[in-house]
Amino acid sequence: MLLKLETLKGIKNGTISLAFRRWKRPTVKAGGSLLTPIGQLAIEAVEVISIEEITQSDAKAAGFPTLESLLSEMAKHPEGEWTCRVSSEIRKRSGESAADLAAVLGMERDILKAKVWKLKGLDLTESLAVGYRLSPRGEAVLSRIEDSRHGPE
Repeated sequence: MLLKLETLKGIKNGTISLAFRRWKRPTVKAGGSLLTPIGQLAIEAVEVISIEEITQSDAKAAGFPTLESLLSEMAKHPEGEWTCRVSSEIRKRSGESAADLAAVLGMERDILKAKVWKLKGLDLTESLAVGYRLSPRGEAVLSRIEDSRHGPE
């Protein structure tokens, strides 16, 4: 799960206590933790809810001034969890051109490049002469997410 630095700062200073995500399946679990640029976060709960269940109070706890602003932000990301999908393909296709990688992922090259730029800003990917690869941190994060999905062996 990726959180914006502004959100992380709010969590650290106590002004944010909730985060909302669209997932096919959760990438964190209750009682787990998440390593972030500002330190390790404890995951207290993970609940599946409908958009209709989100309240004004929930939006404020998530750092949004209004429920409408939270819903507007969520509407910008209808595809849900793209980070693992893109990271997994970069791992499989290290060094392939952005155009080829975008075609495999079913997105436009410029959209892929913008997404990879976000991952690079979190030190999860590295640019190569052609294409990308996961950074050591990106490998560790993706492995941890995959492990949490599959549970203990």
